[in-house]
Amino acid sequence: MARIVVIGSAGRDEVMRLSTPLRAGAHLNGSSAGSRLGGGGANTAVALAAAGHHVTLLTAVGRDAVGDAVVGELHAAGVDTSQLFRLDGATTRSLVLVDPQGERTVVNVARCEQAEPPQRLLTLAADAVYVRSRRLDLAPLLARKAEEALVVAHVPPLDPGSRPAQVLVASASDLDRELTRDPLALGRSVAGERVRWVVVTAGAAGAKATSESEVQDVPAETVAAVDTTGAGDAFAAGLVHALASGASMRDAMRLAVRFGTEATRWFASALPPEAVRRLLR
Repeated sequence: MARIVVIGSAGRDEVMRLSTPLRAGAHLNGSSAGSRLGGGGANTAVALAAAGHHVTLLTAVGRDAVGDAVVGELHAAGVDTSQLFRLDGATTRSLVLVDPQGERTVVNVARCEQAEPPQRLLTLAADAVYVRSRRLDLAPLLARKAEEALVVAHVPPLDPGSRPAQVLVASASDLDRELTRDPLALGRSVAGERVRWVVVTAGAAGAKATSESEVQDVPAETVAAVDTTGAGDAFAAGLVHALASGASMRDAMRLAVRFGTEATRWFASALPPEAVRRLLR
């Protein structure tokens, strides 16, 4: 079991099932599918906790009924919420539109975030840190933490020096095509010389990890997607779990792709614990 700190959002996803694919300017029919725990930080933390790690989530939620529910669900999933901050205002909330092919569109409705970066990160014992946040003021904290722990950070942001980490993870859909041609150069710009691997996910096409000496290209299994929400978060959980457990990047990539693929089979934002445990058997 590793000690893992996750930095990212936690909130409530309000889900709508669309009867047809999303089209700009169209009048669409849909039906409410209720609400569920969401947020990139929460989704990854829940999966890592199910994998047997001690997971501390650094996030903020509002002092409202939604925040109470989010904290309760995280605690029930085995996530350490002792470092979670409660703030005045609304808890993070998103509208998630899921079309008949399982493709999702996310509309952020409310964001709950501390004004200052979480300095408490430096006081927490951690074997690994995963970052799913776009705030730029995390860089000094991550640089210090990377001296003693594995730091895996999702990008964007792409600002120079904004994500001091040994491993960067990006979605091809978030990058200009030109940037994907030399991922290691991108990694050095964003993370500095400490970067060892740059991982780029490409949905149904799988994922590729690039270092100075090798490339690991892992295809994805073809599946009929039910809901692609949180597939990237599940991928990250599989990757961090494997690396924190001492696996090679080759084996970590294979497991991460399996996690991401499995997530698309579930109508959920976070990969369910029973799915995680089955994947690791």
